[in-house]
Amino acid sequence: MSLDEVRKIRSQTSWDKVGSNGDYAGDAEIDVDWSRVEVVRPEKKIMISMRLDPDILEFFRSQGPGYQSKINAVLRSYMNAK
Repeated sequence: MSLDEVRKIRSQTSWDKVGSNGDYAGDAEIDVDWSRVEVVRPEKKIMISMRLDPDILEFFRSQGPGYQSKINAVLRSYMNAK
């Protein structure tokens, strides 16, 4: 899915209910079916030097921590689209 498609998906979360339940207080509160969990180990990243336009770098840095991961996600999305 593209970022625009994801943004159009209507949330099915009842935020009022979430807010009224208070903070998470232990494993007993969440029923998880661990038999269906798939462990995915991310590939090790490769450090490179890359030249970017200053405005592009500033845009991603302004998004907060994890800007390099976001750049990676954008590049992956482009790669997958091709």
